Formats: sequence, C-alpha cells, structure tokens
Amino acid sequence: MKKNLIFTTALFCAALFAISCKQSGSEQSPAKVQESNQIPKPDPEFKGKIAEGVDASTADFPMPLKAPAGAPNVMIILLDDVGFGMSGTFGGPVPTPNFDRLAANGLKYNQFHTTALCSPTRGALLAGRNHHTIGTGVIIEMGTGYPGYTGIIPKSTALVSQTLRDNGFATAMFGKWHNTPEPDISPAGPFDRWPTGLGFDYFYGFNQGETHQYYPTLYRNTVAVKAPKTPEQGYHFTTDMTDETISWINNVNATDTEKPWFVYYSTGAVHAPHHAPKEWRDKYKGKFDYGWDKQREMTYAKQLEMGIIPKGTKLTPRPKEIPAWDDQKPEAKKVYARLMENYAAFMAHTDNEVGRMLDALQASGELDNTLIYCILGDNGASAEGGLEGTFSEVASLIGIQLGLESTIKRIDEIGGPTSEPHVPVAWAWAMDAPFQWTKQIASHYGGTRNPLIVHWPKGIKAKGELRTQWHHVIDVVPTILEACKVQQPDYVNGIKQKPLEGVSMMYSFDNATAKDTRTTQYFEMAGNRAIYKDGWVAASRFGVPWNTIGKENSKLKDAQWELYHVAEDFSEANDIASSNPEKLKELQAAFDVEAKKYNVYPIDVRFSERLDPKLRAAGPPKTSWVYYGNNVQLPEPIGPQLFPRPNTIDAELIIPDKGTQGVVTCTGAFSAGWTLYVINNKPVFKYNVFEVADLKMEGKAALPKGKVNLSVQFTPDGSKTGGGSFKMMVNGGVVAEGKMARTAFRHGLEPFEVGRDTGTPVDPAYKSKGEFPFTGTINKVSFVLNK
Repeated sequence: MKKNLIFTTALFCAALFAISCKQSGSEQSPAKVQESNQIPKPDPEFKGKIAEGVDASTADFPMPLKAPAGAPNVMIILLDDVGFGMSGTFGGPVPTPNFDRLAANGLKYNQFHTTALCSPTRGALLAGRNHHTIGTGVIIEMGTGYPGYTGIIPKSTALVSQTLRDNGFATAMFGKWHNTPEPDISPAGPFDRWPTGLGFDYFYGFNQGETHQYYPTLYRNTVAVKAPKTPEQGYHFTTDMTDETISWINNVNATDTEKPWFVYYSTGAVHAPHHAPKEWRDKYKGKFDYGWDKQREMTYAKQLEMGIIPKGTKLTPRPKEIPAWDDQKPEAKKVYARLMENYAAFMAHTDNEVGRMLDALQASGELDNTLIYCILGDNGASAEGGLEGTFSEVASLIGIQLGLESTIKRIDEIGGPTSEPHVPVAWAWAMDAPFQWTKQIASHYGGTRNPLIVHWPKGIKAKGELRTQWHHVIDVVPTILEACKVQQPDYVNGIKQKPLEGVSMMYSFDNATAKDTRTTQYFEMAGNRAIYKDGWVAASRFGVPWNTIGKENSKLKDAQWELYHVAEDFSEANDIASSNPEKLKELQAAFDVEAKKYNVYPIDVRFSERLDPKLRAAGPPKTSWVYYGNNVQLPEPIGPQLFPRPNTIDAELIIPDKGTQGVVTCTGAFSAGWTLYVINNKPVFKYNVFEVADLKMEGKAALPKGKVNLSVQFTPDGSKTGGGSFKMMVNGGVVAEGKMARTAFRHGLEPFEVGRDTGTPVDPAYKSKGEFPFTGTINKVSFVLNK
C-alpha cells in the first residue's frame, strides 16, 4: 500500500512539472506541433456572439478555404514512353506544333530525368520523393513485400494533390493513373489510394499501366464506366480524356472565378498498344522507309542544329544487341516501317489533343496564369516490343514473342481496334537519340532523360529559352509549392510526413546560368543502377529490356560498371571506368549510401515473373472464388487466378423455357483470354493465347431448361508452357473435350467478368452481339483450384 502511494505521488508531481513546462513554453505538445503546419486545417474557431435569442446574437459563418493570394493554376501534362529524340520540339521526327507553342513562350530543359519506368516516375512526380521512398521501386503490377517495392504509397508521403486541395485548390486527374496497389483496384476498394483518396476531387481515366485506346477500362472517380462512343463512332481515349479535362476546367472556372485549380493530365499515349486514328496514320505513310539507323543520325543532326544538345556531343553507337536496318529483309522492313508510322501518328495525335486543351485555356483567359509542367515521357521510349516488334504487346510483357510472321499477316490492321501493336526495339532506341538504351534501363540516359517544357507567362519573364540545369522528377513538387506560396505540411491527417527529397527549380526560371541545386541522384530499376554526382555518372546495366523473363538475381554481382564525366560528355558516349578506377569506387560507394537511405535494397532483377498477382496477396493464397449474379466486373488480377494450375469453373444457371444465350464468364480480350458462353442454347468454351495456342469446345446438345450446372475442368500436363487438357460438362456429364499446348497467367488489358463480355469479344463468334449479356439467370459461378 505504501509503495502504491509513493508511486501515485510521483506520477502526480511529474504531471504538474509537465504542465508547468508547457505553460512556460519549454515543451510543445504533439497536438500543437500538428496545428502549426497540418492538413486538413482545423475547423475555424467561432468568433461571433451567442445569446439566448438570435436577435441578440452575432453570426460568424465559416469562411471557405482560400488558396494563397495570387496563386496560379497548375497543370502537369505527362506523356508516356516518349524518348528524348521523338518530338519535333526536341529535334525528333514527329512534328509537335503544340509542344513547340508551349516551348516558344516558355522554357525547355534538356537535363531533366525520370526513373525509367511508369508507376515509379508517376509516384515520385506527385510525391516529391524518390520512388523507393514511396514504395514504388517498380510498377504496381510487380509489387513485392519489401518497403521499397510494395506499390503502396505510404501515408507519410502525401502527394501534392492533397497539399494543394487542402490549401484551397480544386484538383482533378485525367488519364493514366497507375499508382493504386493492384489488389485495391476493385469495387470493394479500399479507395484511399485511388486518385480520389490521394487528394484529387475528381478522376476520369484508367487505373493500370495501359489500356486499349479504343476500348478502355475506364473509371469515373471509383466507379467503372463505359466509353461514351465506339471506335466506329470515332472514339479514341486521348480525345475523350481531353474533352473531360476541358469540361471540368470550364465548370470550375464558371463556378468560382477566384479558385485556382490543379490538373494532372496524364495520357496513355504513347504507351503500347499504339493506337492512332486512321487519318493520322495515313499522314506518315512512307515517312520512315530509310530505317532506324538513318533516323538516329538525322535526329542527332537536328538536335545539334537546334541547340538541344551542346556542340561536341557524340551520337552513341548502336549496341551489338540491336540489329542494323540494312541487314533486314524487305518484308521485315515493310512491317517495321509501318509500326513506326503508327507510333509517330500516335504521338502527333496526342500533340493535337494537347493543343485543343491549350486552345480552351486560351479562350478562358487562364493559359498565361497556369504553371504548366509538360513532361514528354515518364521514361525513355519502350523496347518491350521485342526485336521484331509485335502485334500484341501484352504477349511480349509476359515473355511471349509472337515474331514477325504474326504482324505480317495483319499489317493493315496495325493501329486499329483489332491490333495491340508495339514498335521493334531499334525504333525505340532511335527515338532515344543521342543516348544509349531505352525504357527500363535506369543506368543510362536513354531510359531516364526526358524532355521538359515549363510554361507560365505570368510567372516567368524568359521566353523560348533553353535551360541546362540537371534536375529530376522529384523536383517538380517543391517547385509547384514555391510558385503557389504553399507550405509543405509536417502532418497530413495526423500522420508525420517524411521530408521532401526534391529541390525547387524556380531559381532557374529567369536565370539561365544559375548553378545547379541538385548535385546527387541515384537511379535503380530491376537491377539497372546508376548514380549522378557532381557532373559524374557511374552506371551498371543488367540485361536487355526485351528479355522480360528468366533473369537471375545471382548474376547481378557480375554486372559491369561504367563511368562517364557527363559534365563534359553529354550523351554518355565515353566510358572512362578503366582509366579512373578510384572515381568509380567513390561513386559506387555513394550509390550504396543512397540505396540504403531510400529503401532500394533488396534489388530484384526479375521482371515478368513479378507480374504474378499472387505475389501481392496478403496471407495464405486463395484457392477458390465465388461470384453471384449476372453483372460482375473486376480487373483480371483481382479475379480468379486459375492458369496454369489445375482448376474447375462451375456455373449454377437457370435456363428459361425458351432457352438462353450470352456470356456466363470470361477474362481477357480478342488477343488472349477465355470465355464460357451459350449460343443457340448450346454451351461453348473458347481459350486463345496470343495466337500461339487456341481451343474451342462446343456442346452439341441444347441445355435443358431449369437448373443447370455448366462447368469446365482443366488438368495441366506438367509442361513448362502450362499446357493441358480440358473438359466441359453439363450436370456432371462430359459434353466436350480438348487440349492446349499453352495457357497464360495473364491475358491482356480487359477485365474478368460474369454475365457479359464488355470491350472486345474473346470469341469473334459473338462480335456482332455487342456485350452479349447472358439472358438466363446466373445464381453463382465458382472457381476452385483442384488438388
């Protein structure tokens, strides 16, 4: 009892001392720290007067949140997979008059850098922190359970969208997002890491890394929606998202003329599939018949002439891994030129859509008072189409190279709705002139250096000038905050924030000769490593980007390091590692310091293997899935994960007296996918894997009326390609059998569904029937992995 009394007295005295300290100002409570710089802002204090009656009281209505006086609108325009040497604005072969227009009234930066891949650049861009710091060391579809690679942006690294919204800006995002954890892209959410959960008032676009530009998988805020038109009616996603952007801006301006806005306009272009309207493709017929080697030389010469690259810059030679144009056969040249014509048309079409948006801003009087960051590419041009290009780019991503013959057969479809094309590696390399390598290769500038245009006539006096300061995508947020006079919050929703890792670029806006403020920056992507420090770069490439499967982590230690003095060697053309071993060691040590600081370790060189959704499932892996009703739609990675494992699909149906038809369940699209459907009251199962394997099983007898169990069973044969045998059954009786030499764990850009097939039909047999909804009743569909 005595001990308890002593302990209680001690606690009481300690509490009195703490109160005394707080009153004297020697200690500040966490609550007061948060109040000093937090978002959202606390509720305003009532400063009116309250009496018993309203006549004797004084109202004090809460004032709306106001942005800092004079704050500009902010727009980030981000294109996808555009190389440094693609746009005419930076010396490339594709005329881009609207980017020229921005540059003529703004600034061009020729030493601006990204991370070499989609999600990482996008997350770093909006967070102002390195991609590994925000858990996005790789694309969200490849996330693994390590702090730098989860694909989950931490609550301690709030995005600029939230900072601006909670400081009085209207905020909206249009186009490609690609920063929501893959398991969260479902009707069940959670939605806190969708755009609308990360500071954007409004979102219209797609959530994953790519989409079909004619049949996109779209969301409005958090709800899946259909495209407003069909390709036959002239639909293209870039046009659609531009219309939506213009409409949103006009409505905000009309509602509150004093309220600034922040728009993140992020095109799916020019990421594969390369889809360009026919009238744009026709403009480029015959424009690239001279080939990729000549194009690099032409781009290099133009860049020198325009002053985009400094005098004395060398054109880096073609790597031995990339073939020469002159060595290609005539039929190959025809296909490769057509693929490039389509790619260029996609870029030109995108420039045109950006121009429509600029015209709308000009008409509204908002263009000059909008700080526009126009970033031409989230990485270099993509080499993921393989050495021969491809008609189905998703096949390449999961390690299936269809070869030249596949594209030759369908050459006239390239760029249209029935294609999913991608250029050959060599064209991507040509679009990255004058640098080495391409997208994914974070070790070299071909993967990480992207054109930047900054346009803000009311805030920047200089016009049409070039800036050469060395900067990185994480420097955009600090610049926006400085321009808008908004303070970076210490706390967001009560959570202590990690410091920004970028630096502001505003010092360079009106001072062309200002000394660089960024002196160190690491790069890492799937084992490709580099570090920039005080005008030097140490770089280590691991493999080639078109080999997306079979890379071994054990071989990373054998990867060679190169050394470039980029202060004098703009294009990284002269490797001086052998003559400067001590400098190389110094930079390697610096990379290790940065890697440990920013969650880069453990490095993982695998690519396609990490696309397996099971790697992002918490707890024991699921072995069964059940869905009810006739209207289910989920991204494929969120739906049942079946192949190449043994499995059974079982549908409990009610067949009307007059019979039925329609899709029971499906996954994928015209290029790859499976579908279980009924036509003329007879069951059919169709499975296609990118033209390399195909199966169609058809029941010969009509389904009986009433309750029916329709099922498909797969038994693998143990082959490396995941082949095996199939049985289709009605009420337990086998009605059809078949075999496939190959199955796939991922089938393309379109969703898993029950009750219909939106987008492109998995089986062309029901193409004329639209979504082909099931006209009977689906009680439930079960998917089970068999032991």
